[in-house]
Amino acid sequence: MRTFAIGDIHGGLKALIQLLNKMEIKDEDTLIFVGDYVDGWSESAQVIQFLIELSQKINCIFIKGNHDVWCEDWLRDDDVNPIWYMHGGKETMDSYVGFSEDKKKEHLKFFENMPLYYIDDKKRLFVHAGFTSMHGVEKEVFKASLYFDRTLWEMALTMDESIEKDSAIYPNRLKHYSEIYIGHTPTINFKVDEPMHAANVWNIDTGAAFTGKLSGINITTKAIFQSDNLPALYPNEKGRNKV
Repeated sequence: MRTFAIGDIHGGLKALIQLLNKMEIKDEDTLIFVGDYVDGWSESAQVIQFLIELSQKINCIFIKGNHDVWCEDWLRDDDVNPIWYMHGGKETMDSYVGFSEDKKKEHLKFFENMPLYYIDDKKRLFVHAGFTSMHGVEKEVFKASLYFDRTLWEMALTMDESIEKDSAIYPNRLKHYSEIYIGHTPTINFKVDEPMHAANVWNIDTGAAFTGKLSGINITTKAIFQSDNLPALYPNEKGRNKV
């Protein structure tokens, strides 16, 4: 049995299918998605439908991202967050044209059931963005930090590798988990098109919403799998690229 962590999809169904084929997913595998399934490319509703059906065949864990929170709010009560609308929400709303009210309710339930984080039996943490509590995700006071925080990744990036884990100045946030897998902050911001590793944190958002690829990683072997660049898969769309 293999376990894969998969980065932010942002409505790119073609990339998701391509990635799963490259990973040669089997029935006994586990897939852990770190959130942001919607907003960007034109197939957000279709991504959600695909994932619902996939989870009926394969063990899947779906972490909730900030874009998923916005979409959930819209599906529940037609609340159109203006920030959401400008950052992929319009494309997501358009993707739901033709979906019945019953299907929308099914998707709403799917979002509502998503956890904000997952910790496996080897103390590996999977969370969309990060957390701020020095006591770990369970003690996070502001739950929105779990899908908005970028300070965890910034801290990991700037860590002095010579600091020993038993040192008094080693960050407590990193001590609770053997590994931490996140999305939310595209690695292409750092001119890197593959998952990045800093301290014990793996950032697997490789910019699928923009010009990058959708990535998956085997969390045991660290083998990386990637789709094509999303603009190549959706040549007549802009995604969230403001050009």
